[in-house]
Parts: sequence; structure tokens; C-alpha cells
Amino acid sequence: MKKILVIGAGLSSSYLIKYLLANAKKENWMVTVADQNISLAKQKIGKSKQGIALAFNINIKKEREDAIKNADLVVSLLPPTLHIIAAQDCITFKKNLVTASYVTPAMQNLHDDALKAGVLFLNEIGLDPGIDHLSAMELIHKIKKNGGEVTSFKSFCGGLVAPEFDTNPWNYKFTWNPRNVVLAGQATAQYLENNLIKFIPPNRIFDQTETVNITKYGAFESYANRDSLSYIVPYGLQNANTVLRGTLRKKGFSQSWNLLVKLGLTDDSFNILNSATLTYRNLVASFLIGANNKNVEDSFCSFLNISKTSKDFKRVKWLGLFTNEVIGLENATPAQIFQHLLQQKWFLEKTDLDMIVMKHEIEYILNNKIHKVNSSLIVKGEDKTYTAMAKTVGLPMAIACKLILQNKIKAKGVCLPITEEFYKPILAELNKFGVKFIEE
Repeated sequence: MKKILVIGAGLSSSYLIKYLLANAKKENWMVTVADQNISLAKQKIGKSKQGIALAFNINIKKEREDAIKNADLVVSLLPPTLHIIAAQDCITFKKNLVTASYVTPAMQNLHDDALKAGVLFLNEIGLDPGIDHLSAMELIHKIKKNGGEVTSFKSFCGGLVAPEFDTNPWNYKFTWNPRNVVLAGQATAQYLENNLIKFIPPNRIFDQTETVNITKYGAFESYANRDSLSYIVPYGLQNANTVLRGTLRKKGFSQSWNLLVKLGLTDDSFNILNSATLTYRNLVASFLIGANNKNVEDSFCSFLNISKTSKDFKRVKWLGLFTNEVIGLENATPAQIFQHLLQQKWFLEKTDLDMIVMKHEIEYILNNKIHKVNSSLIVKGEDKTYTAMAKTVGLPMAIACKLILQNKIKAKGVCLPITEEFYKPILAELNKFGVKFIEE
């Protein structure tokens, strides 16, 4: 019997665990779901006889070593900074590891050790990164196999609310980690455009957007991801003159969000000592020169050069930033306070469904002619547990786990899912679950 250890039973785990348990009897697996919250782990296991719930703290050495030593494969759904703790034990006990997170320098430094241990550390096998790699590499390799040369590669992805449940003026609800949303755009973006490396500093990330049209779903906007340059070599795009990866939102979001960035509400670098007793109105006034509790709206509009009749102002007002509601968070940063407020406004209702949107735009030269191909993916959630986000993050991981345990993937060391042995079988099975790209 093969044993799978899943560390973490949070939002992204539902589809992953569902798939593993559904295949456990046939594949002769035992699936252990380990989490600090044992009730959450038990909830994900349900009544399955192929599952075990385990109370688990990654920072307790004996607990961690005993669990990893007893597994054949480890899936880490921990925060990215904690993967390395599990990875080091996976080297010691010669266990394969799967994560959906970006490869950090610390993880990459384990490549030689993983090779010596004869194990695979598969990273970036979720949605973005993950499905974007699989689908992009299938397209790029197909173009090259036919004799073409990619000259421009753009890839966009966003987790949004499905149109039927888009009920607020921001056209957005949280479908993923709220903290990541609040802190997005705080590093300089780097990409390639017309053979020139371009930089967008944090103060301009949400000013420089481009329109992305999705068939049947209309226009979206994209702001640049932090680092597009690091994918040029892995994707084999050394001859391309444009390489860009971006995040999708509905039109108008970035302009309004940028107002709050300029104000300072996404700052996570300092703590407000009296934050618990402040109102949101007090908070906004504290960021505006000459503002007091009576003229906050006027000061806000003057500072940001907008009118009270603008969509931008109406979006901000809808959030409740001008109300006298007490914040109630002790010693919090502006970003933590802002996140606290947004989670009360941008939450998915019980009946709401989320939606994943992804699009690749590729230009290439074949037989001395310029060709274009667009490849789009739309996935809607099933309910609040089996969301589109959980599906598109969890399923690629789960399918990869199956292929590794079946010894159908031979790669070792620290890897990305960018070769045919990954994308061909994983995309084929994803298609059966409705995760399918449409090419134009």
C-alpha cells in the first residue's frame, strides 16, 4: 500500500483530497490529511476508509519526522515559506514532494540533494503557477515541432466571481488568500517588450494595465506579475521579443484599487498602536493632510483628484471606509486593517460561485508568415467548498501525485511541470474534469 501525506486542509485542499480519496481504493493508497485543526482534517476525510486525519504541527520535529518517514509521497499545502522545512525531511527520508508554490531559492538549492536522494520535488503544479505552465508548454512545443518560432508570449490568469454572482461595484470577491490580494503589486514587475526589458515600479503597477478580451465573457484588464523574465529560459523563449505574465481583474478594478494603494492602506510595514479604537473614517483621515473627521470625503477626493460622482469614489465609499465603525484590531498594520474590512465586503455568499479565467496570447513565425493563437480557459466553481480555485489548484497536484506513485513520471530533483511527461497526461485528465482550453 502506498501512503500519501497531505499537509494542510485549508481552502485549496478540497478537490485534491476528494480526488485522492476517490482513487485510493483502486490505486491501493492510504491518504493522511494532517493539519493543526484536526476537525478540519476530519471534515476533509469524511467517512472514507482510505483516509486518516492527523493533528499536526510542522514546527514540532518529532511529529513532522514521524509523518514524513511513514509516507511515500508528501503534498505540502503549507504557506510557501514552510515548504522548505518539509522538503529537508523529504531529503533525509527519501520521499517525493509536491507543492503548488513558486520555486524559492532555498528550494532550488535542494536540487542536487534531491537528485542524490533519487526523489522528485515537483513545484508550481497548481493553477498559476501550474496549469499555465502545462498549457503554455503544450502550445509552445507544438509550434516548434511544426517549425515555428514564438515571437511573443503573453499569459493572463485571474480568480474572480462568476458573472451571475457579481453583485458589488468592484466586480470582485475573495476566492483565494485575501492577504495575497491586499499585498499584490508591492514589488517591481519585470517583463520583456519588443526586445527591451521593462520595469514597472510598485507605484505604477495598477496604472499600467492592458485589456484582455475573452470570448463570450467580454473585456478584462491585466496588471503585470512581479517576474515574467524568469520563464524565458524554462519556456524556451530566448528568441521571443515579448514575454509577459499578468493578473486579470474586471475593467475598472485597478484604477479604483490604485487610489487605496496611493492612500497607504496596503502598507504592511508599520503597526498602528491605537488601531483597535480607531474608526475607518479616522484611519482614512490619518493618511490625509489637513483632513479631520468632518471633511474626510472632500480631502480624499482632493488628494486623489477625483469627484464624488465618479465610479472610483462610489466603489471606495461602498467598502465602508468613510463610516464610524470601530476597527477593533489591536496593533494592526494598515494592510491588516484593510484586509479585515475587505473580508466583510468581498466574501462569497453561500450560493455564490467563483470563476477562473486564463488566457495565452501567442504570436509566432511559420513559413515567413506571422501567425497568432489564443488559448482560453474558463472554469466555474461547484459550491463554496469545491470552488473553481480549489479545483484548478488541487486537481493538477492530485493527478501529478497519481502519476508519480504509478512511476509514470521519471523526473528527479527540483522540477517544474514544463516537459511532455507532465503536461501530456495531466492536461488529458484535466479535460475529463472540464478543465479544457479553447484555441482560437
